[in-house]
Amino acid sequence: MHRIVIKLSGSMFKSPIDVKLIKDICYTFNSIIKEGIQPIIIAGGGEIARTYITAMRTLKSNETTLDEMGIAASRLNARIIIAGLGNSAYPLVSSSMDEVSIAIASKKAVVLGGLYPGHSTNATAALVAEISNADLFINTTDVDGVYTSDPQIDKKAKKFTKIDTKALFKLIEKSPMIAGAYDLMDPLSIKIIERSKVKTRIILCTPKNIIEAVKDTSIGTEVIVSGTSI
Repeated sequence: MHRIVIKLSGSMFKSPIDVKLIKDICYTFNSIIKEGIQPIIIAGGGEIARTYITAMRTLKSNETTLDEMGIAASRLNARIIIAGLGNSAYPLVSSSMDEVSIAIASKKAVVLGGLYPGHSTNATAALVAEISNADLFINTTDVDGVYTSDPQIDKKAKKFTKIDTKALFKLIEKSPMIAGAYDLMDPLSIKIIERSKVKTRIILCTPKNIIEAVKDTSIGTEVIVSGTSI
């Protein structure tokens, strides 16, 4: 069975929850399953995570505690996706790599949130892609790929159709490694991609784009492991 790891952008999980969007994304995952592909889905924390993290940071909580709050929020979001998938999904949200491996063995869709403090859900997704020997890692975000700078701020930003891990690391190495601040990719997720050599694509989070990425079209930005041909 082919496996594809999909990191779901936290931007999907707004307050109130857009139930129609959840249904649409779950319909997309079910269509992937019908093609003989096992999706392993990692839900981001999104708005609910940022709300709690911001409040708790104001109350002087430490970063590990804030990470744990973000993990808890992402697992709530994972439960929403499991509910939308119904019988197609393994019914439990994994809380460790051992539990992920057990869930994968079910051959059903696997859905989880964060796992460990200090690891973004991007890094968690990269680890899951590595442990599952995934054919593809799709990282969905709130932008349609990797740009030379933030396209939401810099109108002259240029999009990469392909970027190697070394160049991507340089773009994001100044990103703050604090709870709720991980965006696009973080250094740890890039290092995991580099060592595992998992095929990776960064796309805008929409059901249509996920289908296109699964089809291996040139949508978004392809991440190439440094030292290989671009």
